[in-house]
Formats: sequence, C-alpha cells, structure tokens
Amino acid sequence: MSIWTILLIGYFLYRFFFSGTTNRNRQTVFTQQRQSVSSTEFELNLLSLASIVIKSDGVVNQKELDFVRLYFVQAYGKEHANATFKIFNEEIKKKGLSTQSICQNLRGVMRYESILQVLHFLFSIAKADGHVSEAEVQEINRISGYLGVNYRDFESIKAMFFSNPDRAYKILEIETTATTSEIKAAYRTMVKKYHPDKLQHMDEVYRKGAEEKFRKVQEAYEQIQKERGF
Repeated sequence: MSIWTILLIGYFLYRFFFSGTTNRNRQTVFTQQRQSVSSTEFELNLLSLASIVIKSDGVVNQKELDFVRLYFVQAYGKEHANATFKIFNEEIKKKGLSTQSICQNLRGVMRYESILQVLHFLFSIAKADGHVSEAEVQEINRISGYLGVNYRDFESIKAMFFSNPDRAYKILEIETTATTSEIKAAYRTMVKKYHPDKLQHMDEVYRKGAEEKFRKVQEAYEQIQKERGF
C-alpha cells in the first residue's frame, strides 16, 4: 500500500468533520466565528494528522481505513467518496506539515469541544482493528498536547477505549478515592462538557461521536453508583 493511500484516510477525516461545499473560504463547523479559514488548508492538516496516527504503530490496518471510509460514505455517499479520491490525487502532493505545525494551525481556529471530538475520532480510528496500541496512544497524546488539550480531558477520552479497573473514574476525571459528593459533582461537570448539544451545529452523522462520549460518561457514573451503592 502506497504512502498516498495511507494519507488518503486523513482526507476522509476532513470530510467527516466538515460539511461538503464548494466555497473554499467558508467557515466550517470547527472554526471560531472570529476567523475564516480555507477548507483546503483543513483538508491537508487533518489529512496529515490521521495518517500520522495510522502509521504510528508501523501497521496500516485495513479495518482502520474501512472505518473512516464507512463514515465518509454515510455522510456523503459513494459518488462523493470517489470524487474525493480525484481531488486528493491532485492536491495532497502539494503541501506537507509537521505535527506541531498542523496542530498549531488547527488550535487557532477550532472550538475546544470540537478539538475533543477530533481526539475521540482519532482514538476511534486506532480502535477500529480492536486494539489501541501503545504507539498509537503515544502519538495521539503528542497530538493532544500540541492541540492544547487538558491532561485530564485526554485521559478521560483515552479511558473510553480501554477496560482498566479505574476506567470509570478516569472518564469522570476523578480519583478512585473521591467522595460521593465529589463523584456527583464530577458527573454534572462531565455531562455539561460532553453533552451532544454542544455540537448541535453539526449534521447527525457527525454527532455520533459526541453521543458516544456522552453515553460513556453516563455508563461510568452508573457503574460507580452500583459499586458504591448510592
């Protein structure tokens, strides 16, 4: 599989998060209102981020490629997907950026809740083959740092893709020694942070990840409630 085929996943990632349009200078669902950004730049930046994660463990897994392909087709249809291949072949070879540069560009124009959604999607890609490798975790962690994601937020989203004993507590961003009142307060905070309404400006297919994060928070709280008996 060629490097360009590997990188194509990132182009799909862009289209997954940004609604289709021919206006190359429009505002996307991830841009702050204060700034207008070329969608071409987003295509290339997110293309690189996705490819970096996919290549991080040295294995280009077909299930990871298929995962994004499926979401892309669900969002825009097969015909649009085929058109994307053509655009990719014409544009992708013209520009390349370092991980740090990519993240700096995105950080300046993306809402924080949208950055968290990108992080969740990157983990979803890594988990598509049934396992998130340590190399993939390290790479996403590096991306997370460049994007300015809070450490607890990173650990919360990461925990959603693992089955560690303290998973529920990490999702709620609390210690296992937290009191009942602290647990309830943390749950209320996380509900506000991850509520799907924060991404209601996005189309239905794009809100699936947000709904999944929200569901994981609810499940974590219910698990602790059952264990603690309150």
